[in-house]
Amino acid sequence: MHLALYEPDIPQNAGALIRLGACLGVPVDIIEPCGFLFTDAAFKRAGMDYLDQANVRQHGSWLAFLMRQREAGRRTILLTSKSSFPYTDFVFAKGDTIVLVRESAVVPHEVYDAVDARLRIPMRTGLRSINVAQAGAMVLGEALRQTGTFPK
Repeated sequence: MHLALYEPDIPQNAGALIRLGACLGVPVDIIEPCGFLFTDAAFKRAGMDYLDQANVRQHGSWLAFLMRQREAGRRTILLTSKSSFPYTDFVFAKGDTIVLVRESAVVPHEVYDAVDARLRIPMRTGLRSINVAQAGAMVLGEALRQTGTFPK
């Protein structure tokens, strides 16, 4: 299982997701460009002292990330409010990568069209979205539960 952050622009959310990845033994892919520097104080504060424990790989572009995904034979799963398919009905596999898109922009067509599946978190009518770090934690938790890959 992997998490991927597409062009993250809020350092606190990226730091929280990298910390989550470190604690659960899940690699985190960062797809550039980022809206912050990895030396940003807010990023480091959110990641606390877990950043050194994390397995983080940076990719220069969406295309570079996608090529690596295909080479590794991993499915690319997009979490988006534009999907009608709830993540709770999806069957995850051990090699899946869950892609989270920055909160300040809609999912670009080249990302939406290139993924293997698009999932949403069911929520009350009239509300748009859950914080990206919280959403990532929810879906990753379900994926790890289904695949039996939580750390022992």
